[in-house]
Amino acid sequence: MSFNQFTNLDFNDLRTQIKDYLRSNSDFTDFDFEGSNFSILIDVLAYNSYITAYNTNMQANEAFLDSATLRENIVSHARNIGYVPRSKRSSIAKISFSVDTTGFNSRTVTLKAGVVALGSVQNGNYVFSIPSDITINVDDSKLATFDTITIYEGSYLTNTFVVNYSQPNQRFLLPNPNIDTSTIRVSVKNTTTEQYNLYDNILNVKSTSKLFLVQEIEDEKYEILFGDNILGKKPDNGSQVTASYIITNGKLANGCANFTFSGSLVDNNGQTITSGISLITTISSSANGDNIESEDSIKYLAPRVYSSQYRAVTANDYKGLIPYLYPNIESVTAYGGDEINPPEYGKVYISIKPRNGNFLSEITKQDILKNLKQYSIAGIKPEIIDLKYMYIELDSTIYYDSSFASDPTLLKNQVLSTILNYSNSSDVNNFGGRFKYSKMSNLIDNTSKAITSNITKVKMRRDLQPLFNKNATYELCFGNKLHQKVGNYNIKSSGFKVQGVAETLYLTDSPIDTKSGKIVFFKLVNNLPVIVNNSAGTVDYTTGDIKLNITNFVSTTLSSNVVQIQAMPESNDVIALKEVYLQIDTQNTIVNTIADIITSGENTAATLYTSTSSYLNGAYTR
Repeated sequence: MSFNQFTNLDFNDLRTQIKDYLRSNSDFTDFDFEGSNFSILIDVLAYNSYITAYNTNMQANEAFLDSATLRENIVSHARNIGYVPRSKRSSIAKISFSVDTTGFNSRTVTLKAGVVALGSVQNGNYVFSIPSDITINVDDSKLATFDTITIYEGSYLTNTFVVNYSQPNQRFLLPNPNIDTSTIRVSVKNTTTEQYNLYDNILNVKSTSKLFLVQEIEDEKYEILFGDNILGKKPDNGSQVTASYIITNGKLANGCANFTFSGSLVDNNGQTITSGISLITTISSSANGDNIESEDSIKYLAPRVYSSQYRAVTANDYKGLIPYLYPNIESVTAYGGDEINPPEYGKVYISIKPRNGNFLSEITKQDILKNLKQYSIAGIKPEIIDLKYMYIELDSTIYYDSSFASDPTLLKNQVLSTILNYSNSSDVNNFGGRFKYSKMSNLIDNTSKAITSNITKVKMRRDLQPLFNKNATYELCFGNKLHQKVGNYNIKSSGFKVQGVAETLYLTDSPIDTKSGKIVFFKLVNNLPVIVNNSAGTVDYTTGDIKLNITNFVSTTLSSNVVQIQAMPESNDVIALKEVYLQIDTQNTIVNTIADIITSGENTAATLYTSTSSYLNGAYTR
């Protein structure tokens, strides 16, 4: 009897195995399976085995977090390690307004929970609410000022339940999807009304602690759980449980900047206030709205948050917790103060690339640091720093066979599209990103069968943001070894002006040896460089560090108010270190096309063939 591969799930292979098994029996040695009705029975057996094996395999896959595909199972596995998947998140804005209570005998004014304002963005109008009442004292001028209040996009809803322990396994299910669980407020009324708070840490939980838990159930809905009088207080039988929350549209409402008041105001006497309400001032536009956490995100974050044990000690702990606390991120990096020079012990530096925009607002930074406090341990201070961008600029010359491409402009656009697609890949657009030259070159070659080869030059660029009319020193680092050709002008810059010099200046390098050089400032006279300052700073070609001595910048030639500094890497594979975020600048990427007259047969002797240099041109500036 031949050996059977019982792990094979293919229908035809199963069918073959059944026939081989039957042939091993002497009664069927010479039997014609295909020419008899017996083949139908074999097909039925193979099909049944196939379906059974498939279901068994799927069940086995669903038993593990990393291989599960159904959201309910993924959420269940995450729950087993104490991870609560992030719900849909409301877009949050901060606003201010005041209420003139002249004519009212008011000591306080309360903004009631529920709808507060209407906001608009290009894709539609949205309702913004608050999950709890906000009460403000009236000052001596009869004004109640609601200063920098947080409003959440979405509709405010309330569900009421009656605790009945005669009902076995009673559950408190919130019937609406799209809930922002951070806005859930729970109260329990018996003889008095008591507010319950969401569990944020099981430590110090007592039998009398008024706490509740939220867990995701089927269809992206949620369930409220209470304690058992051992860990957390259990509501009394017959109590009335009231749960209020906001259902949201998530990221769709990001970007609302203009708001009109639509809330409900009452004073301490219970009198409704409808007049004297000022226009709303927008402190920060709505942002950070997001969809419910994806299955892939749960699989990635759950083990990492579990490994951190909901405390932040190491840099990796912070990298795991921040996407959980602040979902609106594209990438995050963290490193200890001991990794910098000079070291700063007891600090963890965090840099975050948001999904929308290039930098975090100061308000968002403070919110993240506030949320991190409950996880940080004594002696470790987290600090959020602005990320630093490093751009890759490509200068690519494409050789093509004109017999396959009659329109070089179309071919050029196809190559630009290829570069754009690669610029959105996981290789770049990331902290610790790596530009892979061979991969990029291969993608260009495979863009069209007309392309015979390409010569692609790689340039790195950092943007210096100077302080105008102030004496300051500057430092920026490429983090990659710089290519150094003979002579000056390995480093190029855009134009700028400094105090005391009327002309537009540029900076470049003047090598001292193979490892170091000076930074010099020069101006152009009849398109030729004239050095103005031959000791403006230093450059380390090994590390890519550029340091400028005390300089007083007055202006720059670019509308973005930056000085673009460009250098050629020693290696075409470029990496980004620490807080440096790697991107391909497709706007400043150049693609040229040259007909390959050898391949096309126009000039097989190659006497008219045009070659392209693999190095940068001799321009003095970028």
